[in-house]
Amino acid sequence: MNGGRAALRTMAALGALTVTAAAPPARADGDAGPPAAHGTSPGARAVRGAPEGADGPLLEPGAERTYTDTLAPGEHKSYRVRLDAGSDAYVSAVALPRPGATPGLRDGIDLSLRAADGTPCGPARHRSFLSEGGAYPLADHTERLAGTGGACGAAGTYRFVVARGDADGGDASPLPVELRYTTGHPAATGSPAPDPGPGGWSSQPPSAPAGPVREVAGGRGFDDAARVDGGTWRDRIRPGETRFYRVAVPAGHQLFAKAVFGSAPGPYVANGVRLGLSDAARGHVMNRTGGYGGDAAAVVLATPPAGGPGALRGGEAERGMARPGWYVLQLSLNPKAAGGRPDPVPVRLAIGTAPARKEAGADALPRVPVGRPVPLRSTGAEGDGGWLRVAGYAGVGTGTALLLGLGGWVLLARRADGRSVRGR
Repeated sequence: MNGGRAALRTMAALGALTVTAAAPPARADGDAGPPAAHGTSPGARAVRGAPEGADGPLLEPGAERTYTDTLAPGEHKSYRVRLDAGSDAYVSAVALPRPGATPGLRDGIDLSLRAADGTPCGPARHRSFLSEGGAYPLADHTERLAGTGGACGAAGTYRFVVARGDADGGDASPLPVELRYTTGHPAATGSPAPDPGPGGWSSQPPSAPAGPVREVAGGRGFDDAARVDGGTWRDRIRPGETRFYRVAVPAGHQLFAKAVFGSAPGPYVANGVRLGLSDAARGHVMNRTGGYGGDAAAVVLATPPAGGPGALRGGEAERGMARPGWYVLQLSLNPKAAGGRPDPVPVRLAIGTAPARKEAGADALPRVPVGRPVPLRSTGAEGDGGWLRVAGYAGVGTGTALLLGLGGWVLLARRADGRSVRGR
């Protein structure tokens, strides 16, 4: 209860989350022509990283301080950060390929935080473009949590190293990267939500009041991500674009999101659509992709509870959901989708949060409802009461396992949504 009240106070301080609009907001880049480049932070400072092992430029902490650099294929660059002994530290990198670029199959970025003698502060982070043609922003951070001991627990100057993979026949041009160093005091984040006992996480999402499907224009980067709350949202996205949306997740709640991309004539593209999630420090939480080829396509994700008991000892998704607060959703459409035409594709994004609860039987298989699905934060408008369906599940303790049972739900939802979208 204390964690829940603290989360509510945090949300109140962050401001109201409801966003409404009577008509589609105007886009700064319009809907015609090729997609605009992904957005970078206003006032970002250009720096030039040093070769690996050398002392590079100093990155100052603060959400208002952002730095930019470029990475050639196979290049490693080093930067310095000063850590104190009492703060959590997060150093992030966002790779920003130009829309329409074709990365190689082995292209991506690797991040690591190291002591002056080269000792790693923790596991390196690797993010890949996943497939040829998937030119969407890659984001992750390295971290040093205060009070956990280890080689990097003391105050001092450390090295943040960013490396790019092999272009491998793809786009070999320099890749813009955005760098940021943020800190937080452990006492300000609150303690993990109490573990209610043995069992796997299961959802019981509430139903939202009826209301219209709302229009939103997703941002072009993390800094201008559009605020959204529970409900159904309508946007447009062009091949090669990524749109950003931020949503608040209270302590002990799970986030559920589903994106349905409208039909558009064109060849089938593996990993043609994507729904990704990052935390407020730009750390990777999870990434879901799906094929796209003419018919409507759905992508879903469901997270472990924010601030759950597995935040420090669980899998990647549980660690990514370590704290309540802001999270950033990203929608991407492969540049090869719709035959490469620049016409925008309609997309619907349904979002809901629900208090997590434990359910006996940690080894139970995930349950996929077939007869009577439960609506999750549906708006009830335009026949959307059944647009988003939720599968309750019992996991085995990691974020990856929590999603294994959603496969059957996705297949059912795709069939239903394909008929629904084509009928509109």
